[in-house]
Amino acid sequence: MSSRREFEIAFVGLKPGLHEFRYEIDDQFFEEFGPQDFKNCKAQIKLLLEKNSGFMMLKFEVGGTVQAVCDRCGNDLPLELWDEFEILVKMTDEPEKMNDEEENPDVYYIARTESHLYIKNWIYEFINLSIPMHKMCADAEIGGPQCNKEVLARLQKLNPGANENKSIWKDLDKFRND
Repeated sequence: MSSRREFEIAFVGLKPGLHEFRYEIDDQFFEEFGPQDFKNCKAQIKLLLEKNSGFMMLKFEVGGTVQAVCDRCGNDLPLELWDEFEILVKMTDEPEKMNDEEENPDVYYIARTESHLYIKNWIYEFINLSIPMHKMCADAEIGGPQCNKEVLARLQKLNPGANENKSIWKDLDKFRND
């Protein structure tokens, strides 16, 4: 099955009601999108499609893991993916115009004559949105087995420490009562 067809849902043949689709996503999925900020993606996508007359409600559940570079020490850091996203797909006669005018990013319009729904771009977007902006281990895990201890030691030397930082401001207390 071609990559394009794998992510097309022929919704015209579906009966009204709830339908479930599952996708296993790995690094090969992202090749057409170019280089990513992560690697070793092993994501599972569960899509619940509720078909109604005139619209469809799509609920994407993202799970799995990726490996990203730690913002603190630069080593590879395994990250858990977990998030949910919903999109309301409405059928209309002028989908381009409606999509341009729509301010809500969770509403998408397609032509009434459409028979397939292409979801690959949404999956790409939702996996990327599931990755934390700050890619660091928890404070309790700093210095653990995945951390680069040499970089952490250099960062510690650059950090003046909490006590020294307080001493900079201690003389400002004199001006409080004036």
